[in-house]
Amino acid sequence: MERDAALNTEPAPWQVAGETLRSRLLLGTARYPSPAVMAAAVAASGAEVLTVALRRQAPSQLGGGAIWDHIAQLGCRILPNTAGCHTAQEAVTLAQMSREIFATDWLKLEVTGDDYNLQPDPFELLEAARQLTGMDFKVFAYATDDLVLCSRLRDLGCVAVMPWGAPIGTGKGLTDPYALATLRARLPDAVLVVDAGLGLPSHAAQVMELGFDAVLLNTAVARADDPPRMAAGFRQAVAAGRLAFEAGPMAISETAQPSTPVVGEPFWQAEQ
Repeated sequence: MERDAALNTEPAPWQVAGETLRSRLLLGTARYPSPAVMAAAVAASGAEVLTVALRRQAPSQLGGGAIWDHIAQLGCRILPNTAGCHTAQEAVTLAQMSREIFATDWLKLEVTGDDYNLQPDPFELLEAARQLTGMDFKVFAYATDDLVLCSRLRDLGCVAVMPWGAPIGTGKGLTDPYALATLRARLPDAVLVVDAGLGLPSHAAQVMELGFDAVLLNTAVARADDPPRMAAGFRQAVAAGRLAFEAGPMAISETAQPSTPVVGEPFWQAEQ
């Protein structure tokens, strides 16, 4: 290996919705102890994309526009989401509001089907995605890890499909690595981002080692004792996992194989 190649320790950039991004970590902006802590965490994460929950209210109705001004000053691309919606119509209405307020056609599409584990409703989600892609939204669709559902979302023209690692906010990590590995194998050309359920940087590294394009998380950083340090940990884990994938991991073997050859002559005898 040439020396210059050996010194390249940064993961390759990736593309989504026509944009080239260097960071493969997308970060949420909710549940932080304060705006200052949030800003420090965003800086430590290196994230270039931040999610923002609009729900059904304008910024001026959410206790003043200060928090929105604070987020805007961070210099990141905003990815509004439709968190809190339970039907396709609610999601479409909120999406139209978000495009007007944030002046972006990027949208994280969420349609909740169950309030216990916040599992997406596959039927309403598909209908919302169908309508929104028809309105030229760049849809980042939050889904379960169901292969058929994710395939349908890809076919509808979603710019990114975002299966969960576990139910949102649980911090459990990857509850079904096989399902995620299958998604990556069966949808090789789709932009896939694992969103929700991650709790530790090691979880993010595992996602990236599977070949996913990025991870999106919020609670794991926002609810840590030290959000900026946790954000830095996730930043390094995402980069490490992606580098491992790009490097091409060794093949798994069912039997032990010595790392040091045991055949031939010891080197000092060969020299004699």
